[in-house]
Amino acid sequence: MITNTTTIRLEIEKGIRQKGHSLSSFGKLAGINRGIISGILNGNPPKSISIRQLDLMAEALGHPEGWMYEYYVDECFINEKADWRRIKAFLLRCTEIGRYDCIKAVLDRLMEDLSNTVSVFGLAEELYEEGKVKEALPFYECVIENEKHQHSERLAIAHYRVFRASIGENTEQNLRAAVRFEAYRDRLPENFMLDGLLALANVYYNLESWYYLERYGDELNSISKAIYNERQRFFKEKGYYEPLNTERRLVVYYGQSYVIKSIALECMGKYEEAKQYVKEYMDLSWFDELDDIGRQEVDKFGLFSIANMHNLNLLSGDITSLLDYVDFLIKNPNEILPSLCIITQSANKFGFKIDDLVEKLLNSVSADKNYYPPAISTSHYIDFYYYFSIYKFNSQVYDKGINYLLKSLKLSSDIFNKNKMLERMLLFEKYREFASEEELLLYNSIIKEIYNYEKTSVVSVDVL
Repeated sequence: MITNTTTIRLEIEKGIRQKGHSLSSFGKLAGINRGIISGILNGNPPKSISIRQLDLMAEALGHPEGWMYEYYVDECFINEKADWRRIKAFLLRCTEIGRYDCIKAVLDRLMEDLSNTVSVFGLAEELYEEGKVKEALPFYECVIENEKHQHSERLAIAHYRVFRASIGENTEQNLRAAVRFEAYRDRLPENFMLDGLLALANVYYNLESWYYLERYGDELNSISKAIYNERQRFFKEKGYYEPLNTERRLVVYYGQSYVIKSIALECMGKYEEAKQYVKEYMDLSWFDELDDIGRQEVDKFGLFSIANMHNLNLLSGDITSLLDYVDFLIKNPNEILPSLCIITQSANKFGFKIDDLVEKLLNSVSADKNYYPPAISTSHYIDFYYYFSIYKFNSQVYDKGINYLLKSLKLSSDIFNKNKMLERMLLFEKYREFASEEELLLYNSIIKEIYNYEKTSVVSVDVL
């Protein structure tokens, strides 16, 4: 009976004959000892082929990368037993050249014994730590689909890794990724939990889902406090701090928990309550275990608190310190974009003029030194353009209103935020009569892009 492993050997033998080589001359060309080639082709039983040897022979025979890989899967399972050393080398090679069909075939065979999820997870973590996130994803997905212990830490980490890798500019995809991950967040190790909750909060901030934003702010606060207190207790007993394997300093998670909570309350119109939480991160210099980076983060929170207190006063109708606020923003240009959104909202609500002020602030925006993630900055631009378009419509400056509205709609479509797209489309229809022919063409092209993207998305989901 001809098997996949014998097929490989037959093809190698045929290639050697066609090239007119002896085993010795072929071995020299391939860079493989003649005895090894003989053992592979003529041994009884035949000597196993390493993936490196197969690649060298393929190159010597003039075949492309990945030659005979689909047949090599059987080579990894000698007498139906998994040879993990050989399997791992093959899987790593497949990730290098994108042979995901072979990866799937090997994983399907491996999952005939579910205990192999341990090895697959280990390989995924190795790839992830090397920065090969995309390459690691099929292995994490394999763990997610086959892990038999549903409360295992391994399963939770696999979900966490896939969630973090799935976050991008598309808000609808981000929501799907968040929903898939959420149920596993409290099964993570504490260090992963901190970063996971912060990532979830960012997703729901961009979605303007204030209930979930508040929830994850509260959870982040509870966990960061517990970790801080435990580290303080440990330090008193041992005299040193254990390493905390997180992306940021602990003070960041603690401070951000209050920032998130205050923003959620602000967006729900609970301004006075929000001020109490702003005060909590106004001065975090008391926080122990602060290095130079930690102290820089504390300084940032101090700036956030000043800006957010001004924002809450403006939203409450108090504009007495508006000029002082503008001076503060010019000195701290990273805070201009988020603050412009609030200033414009407040101007629309209370009817004060901001034309000169906005022009002055926009000229001071520091894009090259922005410490906000790109997705957050995009969200700020979307909101500012929208609120400023309303401001211009209220001022009966319709041409500029249309211009800013189209900018907001285009950015909303780029990240495919359905709620924001619909909101802006409705406003455009209200003022359509003031749009020029060129603006109507631009509007129609954006709508066409949205329709085509949504149609393509539906098709791709059906295929999967």
